[in-house]
Amino acid sequence: MTKIALVHDWLNQMGGAEDVLLELAAMFPDSPTYTSIFAPDLLPPAFAKLDIKTLWMDKLPGIHRHHQPYLPLYPMAWGGLTLRGYDVVLSNKSGFCHGLHVPDGTTHVCYCLAPTRYVWQFEHYTAREGLGGLVQAVLRPLVSLLKRWDYAAAQRVHHFIAISTEIQQRIKAYYDRDSVVIFPPVDTARFAAARTETPGDYYLVVSRLIPYKRIDLAVRVCTELGLPLKVGGRGRDLEKLRAIAGPTVEFLGYVPDDDLPALMAGCRAFLFPGLEDFGITPVQAQAAGRPVIAFGGGGALDTVKPGETGELFAEQTVESLAAVLKSFDPARYSPDACQDHARRFDVGLFRAQLRDFLSGV
Repeated sequence: MTKIALVHDWLNQMGGAEDVLLELAAMFPDSPTYTSIFAPDLLPPAFAKLDIKTLWMDKLPGIHRHHQPYLPLYPMAWGGLTLRGYDVVLSNKSGFCHGLHVPDGTTHVCYCLAPTRYVWQFEHYTAREGLGGLVQAVLRPLVSLLKRWDYAAAQRVHHFIAISTEIQQRIKAYYDRDSVVIFPPVDTARFAAARTETPGDYYLVVSRLIPYKRIDLAVRVCTELGLPLKVGGRGRDLEKLRAIAGPTVEFLGYVPDDDLPALMAGCRAFLFPGLEDFGITPVQAQAAGRPVIAFGGGGALDTVKPGETGELFAEQTVESLAAVLKSFDPARYSPDACQDHARRFDVGLFRAQLRDFLSGV
């Protein structure tokens, strides 16, 4: 039997990367997960059931809630780890965990969520994470040094898998490495079961309410056009968004997982105005039979088929999104076509493609 170790950058917040890790852990239940830090009180109970092994960074003061100030230490921590006794090391990477070492006879496969963002896209990352001026000032001089480390670490990886065409292109541009694309897993059946033949008249956003998600575009446009918009999610931008929202915009707060399929199935269309490496929510909406209006970049170029399962707007501006919404008619988009497209990203396909890939390494 192939002995596999899973590797993940940090475990102190829930997001798409952590969804992928849970799926990997379900696929390989006997495999331990190596991570830099683990804060079980900040994560769903499912993580407490995993065999998690942390690095020395886990004991640093305050790191569970504020890991960004410690980012310069991650290359040293991961670069000092050699995983022995495994046939395959599978890293689920967006940070530095691909920089670990493996001995001869062990194959390192990197499921690349993104090349390290604050190294290769520093300005975008600092805006995305809301890092303060002091942290930025400390990090900026390190970036060129970290680029060299990150590039060298990527050369030690035996095989790269990218989560989207966008990430495949970045792997080539930043690391000069080839990769195959295996889309992240989406439980499409759960959303398909909620499909309704009589959806409501509201547009929908479900997201963390933070700046780079650009929820402000959806709020401003729907306010300007008098369109009903429901906004699900929490985050530091909530009060700013409330301040610019008109009477047609409703803030739902946190949406429980059990309520999400019906909410998506009932929308006129799902709005996705941010630039994402992949983006699972547009796939979930299509799985529920609903079209998507997304910014035409990043993962949306893979997940939305213009004219068939939704539309793309060209610029992250009020004018660009408004132009699409003014002429948008949901009746033009077949729920069957949306669901057929969503199945390209189904969890069953992810499992089959990943197992097939690993069997060949």
